[in-house]
Amino acid sequence: MPGSLQNGDEAVAPIILTAMMEPRALAHFDALRRKHFPAERNFLPAHLTLFHHLPGPRADALIQDLKDEARHEGRMEARAIRPHFMRRGVSIIVDSPALMDFRFRLAERWSLDLVPQDRRGFRPHVTIQNKVSPDAAKALHAELSAGFRLFPFDVCGAALWWYRGGPWEPLREVRFRGRL
Repeated sequence: MPGSLQNGDEAVAPIILTAMMEPRALAHFDALRRKHFPAERNFLPAHLTLFHHLPGPRADALIQDLKDEARHEGRMEARAIRPHFMRRGVSIIVDSPALMDFRFRLAERWSLDLVPQDRRGFRPHVTIQNKVSPDAAKALHAELSAGFRLFPFDVCGAALWWYRGGPWEPLREVRFRGRL
């Protein structure tokens, strides 16, 4: 069964949870990321991380909790609202009250499992540039800010990924199927 513990690697590998963006939005953000993220460091498509480090040994329970929370969710409206300067990179800030609420409910369920990074406030974003000089990041931020337009899109589910030090490995996707 995909997502079940099947070997010892999962005992130490953390799990990452991301929001699944509709294909049009993923293509838009991924094109920006491919264009601006340093190629030698860009091993992942664009993503919106909900949790950075969940415990691998709890994979089956995490999947079940995610299914339980997602069961009543329909597609969530989201909007890319502005570029954000991150000192050595640029992200696009995302506004989605429904996604914030969904993430809050999961954080409550998983409160004992969260690392400090995941306990802090959640600010949804998609990183399109990172690990560059502050000057390069400032230039991209100015360029994107000058022509930025609000970009509405839907979040249609959530995906769990194994992180073993390299590119993420898919664990499970859970689609929202509830209210529309």
